Amino acid sequence: MVPDPPEDDRPNPWGRSDEAEVAPAAPTDRHVVTVAGDDAPAAEQFNCPNCGGTIEVKAAGYTVSIACQYCGSVLDISNADVRIVARYEEEVRKLELPLGSRGTLRGIEWEVIGYLRRSENAAYPWDEYLLFNPYHGYRFLDTDGRGWSLGRQLTVAPQSLAMAGFTVEGEFYEPFYAQTRAQVDYVLGEFYWQVAVGEEALTADYVRPGKMLSWESNAREVEWTLSELLEPNEMTDAFGIDPPRGGGLPLPHQPSPYREKAGKMLKLALVAAAAIILVTFLFGGTSDPQTTTIRLATNGVEQEAKIGPIELTRPRQAVTVSARAPGIDNAWVDLAYLLVERNSGIVYEASNVVEHYSGYDGEGNWSEGSDGSSSKFSMVPAGTYDLMVEAAGSQWLEGQYAPSNGADVEVTIAKGATFFSNLIFALLLVMAPALWVWFKHLNFESRRKSDSDFGGGDDDDDDDDD
Repeated sequence: MVPDPPEDDRPNPWGRSDEAEVAPAAPTDRHVVTVAGDDAPAAEQFNCPNCGGTIEVKAAGYTVSIACQYCGSVLDISNADVRIVARYEEEVRKLELPLGSRGTLRGIEWEVIGYLRRSENAAYPWDEYLLFNPYHGYRFLDTDGRGWSLGRQLTVAPQSLAMAGFTVEGEFYEPFYAQTRAQVDYVLGEFYWQVAVGEEALTADYVRPGKMLSWESNAREVEWTLSELLEPNEMTDAFGIDPPRGGGLPLPHQPSPYREKAGKMLKLALVAAAAIILVTFLFGGTSDPQTTTIRLATNGVEQEAKIGPIELTRPRQAVTVSARAPGIDNAWVDLAYLLVERNSGIVYEASNVVEHYSGYDGEGNWSEGSDGSSSKFSMVPAGTYDLMVEAAGSQWLEGQYAPSNGADVEVTIAKGATFFSNLIFALLLVMAPALWVWFKHLNFESRRKSDSDFGGGDDDDDDDDD
């Protein structure tokens, strides 16, 4: 079941179209001349009963309605007598694709034999060209100025998925435009159905990337048309039509130009990120730890300790120094490290603090800080080193500073280090380009779906069908 249309309040980027006056006329005798041509269906010629211009029927035997290309009068040629259905005194519209134009699309040569200007109550107009090939029948070529679509009428109705949409040949089409009333504003050329200015039909559209499924219903019949979006160069090669200038909202069925690139880049970025994380944890750990324990003085005097020797054999190597003081509470330990090379006397300095606080307030128990900390030396040259440690403890007691209560501090030095800041920077560097392209894809999809009567949604709903 096709959903009912909401009240249409979408903006009109194209403006309104002028409606033609329709005036019925009496039937006119038909004079038919058969035109020979290869083994294709014969064409026919007759004179327009309104202006006398010579009209050639390309799809003789199939065409039932034709609009004179000279005066625009709509003629009924379904019977032997040619009857004027509607007469136009206005100048015939100059078409972007003149009737009789020929071009090859998707490997088949087509001739333009009919033209319709349609709209929603004279707003949101679009052009429909009827194409004909004597061996392949009819196709529809549609445009609203943003691009061209080549459509074919379906002989089997799509499979309905309740309110979710429809499937055709295993592909899912989601709702885009709800039911609305479309009308014919202008007609020119020949058609295999009776057509007239002012004729109305209910329409609704469903889309997937690159394709549009259109439903149309009038008093006579219900039709389904499946259209494929053409690349701009296809129309240029076939009919010499310049590509659209771009700008404005994307077409309802226009694929995101960023989606494929974003998907590939994101997959590569995830693989690279996984490799970076793996390498970091395989080669970024520590080894050969050496530990000493320092008993903090109760009078606040700094305590010293020495760890060594530490043999660094690689030309350049990271070193990690960590400290733990599990017994402190509402106290802190100031730590100073000196990594001294025995032979050259070169010194590498670092400092850190271990602090932990806790208490109780109106919201309950609270705590902050940690009983451990770590310092890292990067790119330390090979050599034999000693680590000199200075530690001094303090605490907050009864609203004022006080010496340590004599807690123990465990200090450990180990070869190697894991620099998580470098890891995060590397991950951002790898992921940023892919995320930027993915953002552009999502922005494109948001703009495309902003024109839909059904709002936005998950643009990857169709991934399972790819």
